[in-house]
Amino acid sequence: MNSPRAADRLPFFVYGTLRPGECNHAALLTGRVAREDPALLPGAVLYEGPGYPYVVEAPRAGPVHGELVTALPSAHDRLLVALDLLEEYAPGDPRNLYERVAREVTRTADGAAVRAWVYVAAPRVEARLRASGTVIEGGDWSSFRLRK
Repeated sequence: MNSPRAADRLPFFVYGTLRPGECNHAALLTGRVAREDPALLPGAVLYEGPGYPYVVEAPRAGPVHGELVTALPSAHDRLLVALDLLEEYAPGDPRNLYERVAREVTRTADGAAVRAWVYVAAPRVEARLRASGTVIEGGDWSSFRLRK
């Protein structure tokens, strides 16, 4: 896989199993992250998946709650590869569960808009979720999991 250009070294917006306290946080983010800030993704709905959530873009919906993860500069490229593997994302692959897209998220501490990588449901998954998926009311995976 090619190394991303410096301009593509965006932070990541995580909203599910990569959030603090969730199953993939320590394994994938520890030692690779400079900072994590609570953030919101406007224009999106969160759906329940089999053990993990999916974001589906919906212009007048949201927000989805998560964290804005800024990788250490020395770890960004490796983290991007690790997250693509976790999300089973390969550019242009029609079998993808997720697509990695750049979107504006809002850092909650100061209201700043920050461009970040977000893994959203791939088109075929999105269609299934819109037809028969379960929306996570309030857009917060961590709160949803605590209620279960």
